[in-house]
Amino acid sequence: MKTKTESILTAMNVLTWIVFIGLLIHTGAIIISYSISIFNPDGAKNLYMGLDLFSLRQLDIWKYSVTVFLTITILGLKAYTAYLVILILSKINLEHPFTMSIALLIEKVSHVILGTWVVAMLANAYQEWLRQKSFPIPENWISGEFIFLAGVIFIIAQIFKKGIELQSENELTI
Repeated sequence: MKTKTESILTAMNVLTWIVFIGLLIHTGAIIISYSISIFNPDGAKNLYMGLDLFSLRQLDIWKYSVTVFLTITILGLKAYTAYLVILILSKINLEHPFTMSIALLIEKVSHVILGTWVVAMLANAYQEWLRQKSFPIPENWISGEFIFLAGVIFIIAQIFKKGIELQSENELTI
């Protein structure tokens, strides 16, 4: 019989797969819509779920391309983060959870989230610059949460590494 922790981790694994697939679909849809909009400008009216960059596309295709590239990069980094969480959930052994491979994956998640924050900050700065130049930009990324989340996960990774040390010492004393 599964423990409560095992059941929660199984449910989280399923939810993470759903998020991962959703982010891949979102990213892929924007890539395909962007590709179509290069040849057919009307495609920029609804890149994905109402994202309308048609006015920007009409004014300057390069600024439009940079905006879409930043969007794709952020979505791709979010999908990669979900993939790393899937790896963690699939590799973790609840009998001996403190392993270096899990600790390194957790630390990698914090680094990817930190990278996502950097890209989001660049995207925010770029969008603000476009607004000052009177280019129509419909949305703004919120990047404050990424830095907080990266810090929290990095701390968890360091605690995990300390757990590995304690587990190793415990196994040596037995």
